[in-house]
Amino acid sequence: MYRYFIELSYNGKNYHGWQLQPNAVTVQEILNKSLSLILKTTIETTGAGRTDTGVHANYFVAHFDISNKIEHPQTLIGKLNSFLPFDISIKNIFQVANGAHARFSAVSRTYEYHLCTIKNPFLNDFVWHFYKSLDTPHMNEAASVLLEFSDFTSFSKVDTDSKTNICKIKEAYWKISDDGVLVFTITADRFLRNMVRAIVGTLVEVGLHKISIDDFRIIIESKNRCNAGQSVPSQGLFLTKIEYPEF
Repeated sequence: MYRYFIELSYNGKNYHGWQLQPNAVTVQEILNKSLSLILKTTIETTGAGRTDTGVHANYFVAHFDISNKIEHPQTLIGKLNSFLPFDISIKNIFQVANGAHARFSAVSRTYEYHLCTIKNPFLNDFVWHFYKSLDTPHMNEAASVLLEFSDFTSFSKVDTDSKTNICKIKEAYWKISDDGVLVFTITADRFLRNMVRAIVGTLVEVGLHKISIDDFRIIIESKNRCNAGQSVPSQGLFLTKIEYPEF
């Protein structure tokens, strides 16, 4: 068997996330069907993680196994991009060692959350429009507190199949993009279900001065999801980077 990594991007608006689900259209389902049809054999992909309904991926990685070597990956990329819907794009396909794993071999992942405080009809599907003034420096100070902790139960969806809520966050900060969008960037070795959206929702409360930075720290220490802020809408969330060791 030969193993291949496939790098792709997708607009999550029309999908119930990456992972296969009964009675719901997902990116994984569409990709599996397209690969199977073009390669004339059943292909089952394994993704680097699972994005929730409506979440986008500027960069995503999956792997699949096949009994025959793919002689011309660039040709396969062209065929897939012609066959797939407009909101899924294949960037690269390349062979890796059989032990390489799209999910378990990843050493870090980076997400961005895009928030816009000014009405912009051209960004509507890709930002959360939030028309209130936010104290960005205060939010950045609170975001730095995340690096002090490893247990993020307070920001995890309850009743998940995750065996641990321990994550190592490497960076977390806000900045304003050239088009005036407030962007939150966070990198960690792994993420819990709904974690980024819950963190952003809580940081927004800091930016509104509804809670203090000390309150934010206490929320993390409580390990109780009920104490954190609401999850922000999915359309502002993007998976932007996945890092792997050299195979």
